[in-house]
Amino acid sequence: MTYSANLWLFLTLLFGIVVIPGMDMLFVLTNALTGGRRAGLAATAGIMVGGAAHTLFGALGVSLIVGLAPRVFTVLLYAGAAYMAWIGLTLLRSSISLGTVDGPGARSHWIAFRQGAVTCLLNPKAYLFVLAVYPQFLLPRYGAIWAQALVMGLMTVLVQLAVYGGLALAADGARTVLVASPRVTAWIGRGAGLLFVLVAAATALRASL
Repeated sequence: MTYSANLWLFLTLLFGIVVIPGMDMLFVLTNALTGGRRAGLAATAGIMVGGAAHTLFGALGVSLIVGLAPRVFTVLLYAGAAYMAWIGLTLLRSSISLGTVDGPGARSHWIAFRQGAVTCLLNPKAYLFVLAVYPQFLLPRYGAIWAQALVMGLMTVLVQLAVYGGLALAADGARTVLVASPRVTAWIGRGAGLLFVLVAAATALRASL
């Protein structure tokens, strides 16, 4: 297989894993609906940072880490489940409303960015993808591993920007409809929180098997 074909195959798999609804997508959607376009894009930026970190993780030798310390992956799964559960419980207990996003929104945007990065870093789906896929594409015969990882990392963040950034913009459009319905908005937030808790439970169950 040529290097170009290798990259196209990786891109196909990458797009498939990003567009599957998961905690990253849910986090962006929740922030865009409750905080507006900038909050959604801030969350997307944080997730892009996490995606770049996952690429670095893959470049440093995923197969070696799994072979020498298989319990590390289980710990990561439990950490991700705990973090998702915390976000979910926070959403369930809070009363979310849609308001203006000017003024003090700068702090909330930083929080969205920071939590987006942590959400992505603790996303079990991302680790499963890295552990299963990266060792098959980062191959010495295609040149320096760091150069390949740089290309794959760039592809990762661009796909995340296209998918999650597009979702944030679309959700911001829906936000204008929801702004006059605080009760509906509160239930959307609680529904998102419940989804986070359910995904956390499923993750913890998978880690225990």
